[in-house]
Amino acid sequence: MSPARLVKLAGDRLLAIVLLGLLAPLVLAVAAWILLDSGRPVLFVYPRAGRRGRPFRMLKFRTMVPDAIELGRAQALSEDPFGIVPDDPRITRSGRFLRRTSLDELPQLLNVLRGEMSLVGPRPDLLEQVANYTERDRRRLSVLPGITGWSQVHGRDQIGWPERIEQDLWYLDHWSLRLDATILAKTVAQVFRDEQAPVEDVMNIERHRARQEEPASGPHEEPPASPAP
Repeated sequence: MSPARLVKLAGDRLLAIVLLGLLAPLVLAVAAWILLDSGRPVLFVYPRAGRRGRPFRMLKFRTMVPDAIELGRAQALSEDPFGIVPDDPRITRSGRFLRRTSLDELPQLLNVLRGEMSLVGPRPDLLEQVANYTERDRRRLSVLPGITGWSQVHGRDQIGWPERIEQDLWYLDHWSLRLDATILAKTVAQVFRDEQAPVEDVMNIERHRARQEEPASGPHEEPPASPAP
């Protein structure tokens, strides 16, 4: 591992410890708000693909109703099995603010401490979504996934998968500690952005349809309707 990568690894852990200490009152306040607004659970825990595709349990503050997955299936809100829709009825009142400000991602500082994530890197995808990756797409699994990343500060929910993968690959090809610092600074500015409408990801829809049309080799579980309650 290069010296710069070692600095990134050590810096991730150190900054995560510092941020958890500084933001502890905010974390407790957000947890209390979720409890008052929509009850338990406070956290949403779901398997995601980490480095080299290894599964890990990613933590988020819950921003959707507890039965969001079942509700999405029942109401057929979108053909994209991994996305949300504008004015998604499953998002709670507190959740809408947490998503806009990215405060729902704060618990992932614990994932950083556990060595499962980095502060900056490609966002971790669902295991079902990674199953649809091409060989080129899988390059984004060569590093630890991040709480924030290049695509998070250059379009976020307003861009579809093809553009997002290109941005992630650009990040891998141009990575430096300075670039990570730039992304972190831009992420702070994202807290004050206006609410943006998500796009329907056509590529995810097409890939999901193709998998459904493949001959079944045995029983399988239907992927969830949304990646981020």
